[in-house]
Amino acid sequence: MKSFTVTLAVVTTIAVGALLCPRAAAQQFNSDNYLSKPHGVATIILTVGDRNDILMNTFSLFPRWEFTAAVYLYNWDHDPTTDEGYSTSYYLKYMIYENEQKTGGVAAKAGTGLDPGYLLDNVGLKDAFKTYWTNAPFTLPLFNNTVSWDLMPGASVTFDYGENKRTEPSFTYSTRVAWYAWSPTTSIVGEVFGSEGGTHSLPEYKLGLRWEPNQYVVYALSYGQEFNGDNGAGAEFGIMLFTPPFAKLGKSK
Repeated sequence: MKSFTVTLAVVTTIAVGALLCPRAAAQQFNSDNYLSKPHGVATIILTVGDRNDILMNTFSLFPRWEFTAAVYLYNWDHDPTTDEGYSTSYYLKYMIYENEQKTGGVAAKAGTGLDPGYLLDNVGLKDAFKTYWTNAPFTLPLFNNTVSWDLMPGASVTFDYGENKRTEPSFTYSTRVAWYAWSPTTSIVGEVFGSEGGTHSLPEYKLGLRWEPNQYVVYALSYGQEFNGDNGAGAEFGIMLFTPPFAKLGKSK
């Protein structure tokens, strides 16, 4: 399964090597920012890691709106010759507000299916599509735009959970800081995320480097682990690619 994902990443990278992109956002990090991509742009995100392999496609079909479909492949035993299943997630995002400098704002997201960081403790793969969630990414630019701080509070509800088929609400949280310490194209990124409530997941951190060499592609290398466990994301390498603005259903503003 992992060899297939690596091959897919290489083929896709070659195929879209001449794409156009705005400045990037999420990558394999759990947190998101406020930004919706320009109208018509499609985003391809590929991640290969110790615990998860991810293929994510996002389409900005209408102004300020994004629609995303993601597939997560799991390797919880860290044996590359086996895999422990997969889950999918579908969600939408609306950019509510953007400042005049286009460096900060707020958005709203909602969907079904679970990100790997919220899946591991009490909610199994079979429960991923019984969960519905929402969150609100805020982005604050700091220190003359050398630091970008994302906060993403949210909530989820899982139906028919456990042997007693309970309905379990949870509070989800995620925050990320990107520091452009020596270049506007290279950032040091750190984040913390988890959930509390009926479907508790252990708090997890990620640290990494993100390189945005041009308008065509963004690379990220990160390491993640649980604070009180050993089932974190581990090492991950991700590529984010952008298409020209061709996927337009609504009128541009």
